[in-house]
Amino acid sequence: MTDNPAATEDPAEALRRRIDTLRPHTARIWNYWLGGGDYYEVDRVAGDRIRELHPSIGEYARADRLFLGRAVRHLVADAGIRQFLDIGTGLPTADNTHEVAQRLAPESRVVYVDNDPLVLAHARALLTSAPEGRTDHLDEDLRNVEAVLERAADTLDLSRPVALMLLGVVIFVGDDEDPYGVVRRFMDALPAGSHLVLSHTITSPALPEVDEAVRFWNEHGTPALTQRTPEAVARFFDGLELLEPGVVSCSRWRPEEGDEPVEVAMYGGVGRKP
Repeated sequence: MTDNPAATEDPAEALRRRIDTLRPHTARIWNYWLGGGDYYEVDRVAGDRIRELHPSIGEYARADRLFLGRAVRHLVADAGIRQFLDIGTGLPTADNTHEVAQRLAPESRVVYVDNDPLVLAHARALLTSAPEGRTDHLDEDLRNVEAVLERAADTLDLSRPVALMLLGVVIFVGDDEDPYGVVRRFMDALPAGSHLVLSHTITSPALPEVDEAVRFWNEHGTPALTQRTPEAVARFFDGLELLEPGVVSCSRWRPEEGDEPVEVAMYGGVGRKP
């Protein structure tokens, strides 16, 4: 018998204890803006306040989700990618990475990575897979590059091209934490033909309401956000072959026929490792 209660604690209960319901959290607010139901009252209140400061904020969530779908479809159909490392997964919603990829190539493999306890509690929804493919979910932090890669290698063949998906997650890595070095270490470890898909909230003199919304969030919510200019976001693709149309508003990255893209302060791009 052990004298350590934690050794026999139910994993689900351990996750529940890690969930902070007293402060708003970005993954839950994102879920609220997308029309999901996995949030608390504190998240709804904060989400509504942010929307008051910047009424079009909900468009960012939708634009980012649509960007994910278009990027994954391109990678599968045109670039032949069959492996995805999706870090900063967020709460499950419609058209997750494995769903989009496996519709086109059922043999696709996807590893999701997040350290949010509420996301982890819902990980089962991300572990479904076409019989020919496979999905996995890791409780890890983006900054722990070597640990993420070591554990992802149980599912992915890291000697073959991988798409590294970093949608709306590098904003949580402060300038003092070497965000460019973190992304570069991932891409250095992946073989030629791998791709980086990245999106990031921007700051711009033309969008002062975005800065105000971010200030509100950093005072009241968790984790803190770091905004960057479009030029600073483009630096994450240094050394890669940046696909057209470059780093642009997510809504304007290869919009599909019939789309009417509205400029949003969430910029994204796709780059290929030569």
